[in-house]
Amino acid sequence: MSGPGASPPTIAACFRAAREQLVGAGIAEPDTDLRLLMAQVLNTAPGQIILHLRDPIGAENIAAFEALVARRAAREPLSHILGKREFYGRMFEISPAVLDPRPETETLVALALQEPFERLLDLGTGSGCIALTLLAERPRAKACAVDLSEQALDVARRNAAPLGVADRVDFARSDWWQAVDGRFDLIVSNPPYISAEAYQGLAPELAFEPKIALTPGGDGLDAYRQIAAGLSAHLTVGGRVLVEFGAGQGDAVTGIFRAKGLTQSTLHKDFDARDRVLSARAPAA
Repeated sequence: MSGPGASPPTIAACFRAAREQLVGAGIAEPDTDLRLLMAQVLNTAPGQIILHLRDPIGAENIAAFEALVARRAAREPLSHILGKREFYGRMFEISPAVLDPRPETETLVALALQEPFERLLDLGTGSGCIALTLLAERPRAKACAVDLSEQALDVARRNAAPLGVADRVDFARSDWWQAVDGRFDLIVSNPPYISAEAYQGLAPELAFEPKIALTPGGDGLDAYRQIAAGLSAHLTVGGRVLVEFGAGQGDAVTGIFRAKGLTQSTLHKDFDARDRVLSARAPAA
C-alpha cells in the first residue's frame, strides 16, 4: 500500500500487475484484453486507454479492474465479462445463454449477401447475430429466427431493437423445424457441430458457453441431418441454404445435403483458408 504523500497508482502500473496475471493464466492476447477491461471500468473507448497510461487511477476503479481481470484469468470469455461482442461491424449483447459470435461466422454472412433474398430463416439463432446482421444489410428482407433456448431468444430480441430490425423478424422457440411454417428463399444456420470426443479437449473458455450450442454429441453431425431433412418442405424453388461446419466435416456435411436432393453444393473457406461454410440450393424444378 502506498504511504502518505506517495503518488497514486497509474493505469500503466495496474496493467503491469494484471498482465503478469493473465500471462500466467495462459491468455493469448493479454494486452488487448486489458485495454478492453480497463475501457469497461472507465467507460471510455478502448483506443483511448493507451493515451492515458500515465494517468492516476482511483482505488474504486482499481478494485473494479482487478475483479474483471480475475474473471478473465479464470478463463471466462471476454465477451461474457463485457456483456457484448462485435460482429460484422455491429455490437451484440452476449450472455452465457448464447454462443459467442466468432469472426469465422462472418464468412457465412458475406456469402449470404452475395445474392438477393426476401424471406430468411435462421435455425438456432442464438444471439441473433446472423439473422439480424442480414436484416440490417438488407432493409427489405424479413426473417424468422428460431432457437430451442428461450433464454437465447430473449438475448436475440434485445439485440434486434438497437439495430432497428425488430419489426422485420419473428422469433420462435423451436426444436429445429418444429415451429417453422412456410418457405424461405434463404435458410442459414450455425448449428452445434463439435463431436462428443472433441468437446472434451476444448479451450477452457468454452466451458462458460452453452453446451447445447456447441455439441449435439456423437459424431457432431446430427444437426445437419435434421436440417437437411426439412429443407425440401421449407426452401423455395432454387432457394439457398448456408451452414457453418467444423474442421474436417466438409465432405460429410456435403454428403448429407446431397442425399436430400440439394444441388450446387460448394465448400467455402473462412479468413484462415479453412473450409467453413457449405452453400447449396434447392432444385430449380
